[in-house]
Amino acid sequence: MSAIIGLAALSRLLPHPPNVTPIAAIALFAGAHFCNRKAAFLLPIAAMFLSDLVLGFAVYGGALLKSQPVVYFCMLMAVVIGRLIRNNGSALKIASATLGNAVMFYLVTNFAVWVWGALYPRTWGGLIACYTAAIPFFRNSLIGDITFVAVLFGGFAVLQRFFVSLREPLPA
Repeated sequence: MSAIIGLAALSRLLPHPPNVTPIAAIALFAGAHFCNRKAAFLLPIAAMFLSDLVLGFAVYGGALLKSQPVVYFCMLMAVVIGRLIRNNGSALKIASATLGNAVMFYLVTNFAVWVWGALYPRTWGGLIACYTAAIPFFRNSLIGDITFVAVLFGGFAVLQRFFVSLREPLPA
């Protein structure tokens, strides 16, 4: 599991389009497939924390660290959403979970930007402006989430056909 955490953390440090990382997909996958609940919740949080140590101090300074508790909460919620499809991981349920998680992340994190940030007035118009300005980031998140969910869930489904031992929940 430490290798997965390391790779996930590294994915946030390598050049990539804004908001296109596998962390949310990993959180959904861990929730859906890990039988060890603690490991499912630990995986995305550990990956976020390790990469935030670098990003927060070396790249963005303290500005990143102020909003991160909300992002961490959303990653924990992604694991919960993944656990909801644990016993029935049909393509439709996986797609719905992916879309639902992306929408939840967009709504919650941008609400936090509006509440705690200084970019938008704390008015209805300010909230609408905040959500409107975040649409390109939502598009990127959704594209990234769909791509990485397809790779993780699809790749795992293919592997399950060849390796009988993978047909049981992952111990993590």
